[in-house]
Amino acid sequence: MYRIGGIEAGGTKFVCVVANEANRILAETVVPTTSPQETIAACVAFFRAQGGVEALGLASFGPLILDPASAGYGTVGRTPKAGWTGADLVGGFGAALGVPVVLDTDVNGAGLAEARLGAGVGLDVMAYLTVGTGIGGGLIIGGRPVHGLSHPEMGHVKVHRHALDGDFPGVCPFHGDCLEGMAAGPSVMKRLGHPLSEAAPDHPIWSILGDYIGQFCATLTLVASPQRIVLGGGVMGNAALFPVVRAACAAALADYVPIPRLSATATDYIVPPGLGDRAGAIGALLLAESALA
Repeated sequence: MYRIGGIEAGGTKFVCVVANEANRILAETVVPTTSPQETIAACVAFFRAQGGVEALGLASFGPLILDPASAGYGTVGRTPKAGWTGADLVGGFGAALGVPVVLDTDVNGAGLAEARLGAGVGLDVMAYLTVGTGIGGGLIIGGRPVHGLSHPEMGHVKVHRHALDGDFPGVCPFHGDCLEGMAAGPSVMKRLGHPLSEAAPDHPIWSILGDYIGQFCATLTLVASPQRIVLGGGVMGNAALFPVVRAACAAALADYVPIPRLSATATDYIVPPGLGDRAGAIGALLLAESALA
């Protein structure tokens, strides 16, 4: 019998879980994301209070340095999250807990969980995109997240400006009007002053966001040919956005890829997460399992 730990590390909170070998969650807590030192210390205290773990999986916001050959391996890259650039996640948790730590992006973790246990079961190629405080994506091929030069940074792909979006400059501090800058939650707040859920059904914001996300789904379809695209995150928690995204994706493809599942009315290609908001934490546990395997 063993116990493993998982952390879904987000910009506002760290969700920490402990599970046994049957993947039954034994304990869980939420730690607010403050400074790296305070946040890591609070998470470590939780795991110690549970009697420790044999491995830790960490599905974290990024960007991350994931190349083991890099001097900065296991750290956070140039992130908009104040104070977190350079934070040593693998070293910090590994030294404090004395166990192997497997690090990947939060979207790779969620995508891994969806591929094995959720909306992507049985598929060879699946993409997971989260649209929330930020936008990020993971590509899962053959049951494994894609890595390479770094990790995918889908949220920073450029999109064509919507005709109704005027001169909105975008909110990404690095690229301005990339996908994240134009369609993530903060862009909605910047335009409207309130969350998307409070927008009237006929407000142009639905068409604007749906068009940007749909454009990217079309690009992802052409580049990676996933068998399914799973859209999660707080913004996509608004179910009314899915039909708009599907229609925008189909319009962007313009029948160039004549597959019925890519039509504007098809509901089995662009889908919500099968695991709901638990995908990230479950993915972190799967990462921990890989350390023991």
